[in-house]
Amino acid sequence: MLRTRTTLIIGAGASAELQFPSNAELLARIIQGYDFKRTASDTSTRDGQLLLRNIYKLAERHNKKVEEVAAAAERLRNACRLGRSIDTVLEQYDHDPLVMACGKLAISFFMGQAEARSNLKDAPRVPGELPLQGKIAEYWIYQLGQLITSGVPRTRIGQTLEQITIVNFNYDRSVEHFLPYALVMAYGIDLKEAQQVIADKLDIVHPHGAIGRLPWQNGEAPLAEWGVEQPWNIHAIAAQLKSLNERGADRNALRDIRLAVASAKRLVFLGFGFQPQNVDLLFENTLSHNPEVLISTYGMSTGNASTVAQMMRRLAGLESDEQLMLSPGKAWEVLRDYSLLLES
Repeated sequence: MLRTRTTLIIGAGASAELQFPSNAELLARIIQGYDFKRTASDTSTRDGQLLLRNIYKLAERHNKKVEEVAAAAERLRNACRLGRSIDTVLEQYDHDPLVMACGKLAISFFMGQAEARSNLKDAPRVPGELPLQGKIAEYWIYQLGQLITSGVPRTRIGQTLEQITIVNFNYDRSVEHFLPYALVMAYGIDLKEAQQVIADKLDIVHPHGAIGRLPWQNGEAPLAEWGVEQPWNIHAIAAQLKSLNERGADRNALRDIRLAVASAKRLVFLGFGFQPQNVDLLFENTLSHNPEVLISTYGMSTGNASTVAQMMRRLAGLESDEQLMLSPGKAWEVLRDYSLLLES
């Protein structure tokens, strides 16, 4: 049971537990997928062929020649070779609408593919079970499901969910798709009822957008079922994704993101890379209410972990070192190992 107002900030490292691509892996897939010089050769890939078809559609939507859009894809491809993430690459190219469009198309394409191939499936094999494959306890969303439901009566699950905000910098919908099944398992309720509870009570913010809206979700984003590799409306899905600069220019969205951080008594960072541009979206000023901060530093160098600690002491306005907890564990290990703290 989560008793303290908590905001979870989720990055690519957390989704990697479910076999979603890391920042580097996504860049590598984009580099390979947009290698159109291979499309007419024996080394052509299925991804390359499908992306080329979508480039033709993108050219039509933008009223541009195919050659112009293909050239933009090549510029994106080259920038990805030096980039740390697709988000930072798109920020570098905010002056070039065609490169931005090619980048958002690639995100929609490869993240839809990643949903379909992840260890989180469309539905459980047996009704009432979870749609996870593998060692389910070694996924952060499983640990989150435990934290949300453990010891919580069905009549109070809505109140518990209202204590949580999830700021998810990933494009996939794994949290939204999984949690209703966790409620079904925990309470024996109907899936539609569980989905409605999540839709009404849990605040999930995607600063960069998500690859569509699940059919039961509220909102106006394009609909896309879980795990569909090639949604029919992929171009509409891509168009509503937001670069860092685009999100920063949206005052209402920026206010909601920063309010989620500023109103939390406990901040939990899972798989978050602390790229400066993303950190800027979270904090407008130094926090004044001295929250507890828990950070997974899995995969970080010692130097970067120290820098993150220094950064968070300043941004969160921490008055005591006891307020800051750094763990070298993976996202799921942090939620497991700090469960007593998180439930307090």
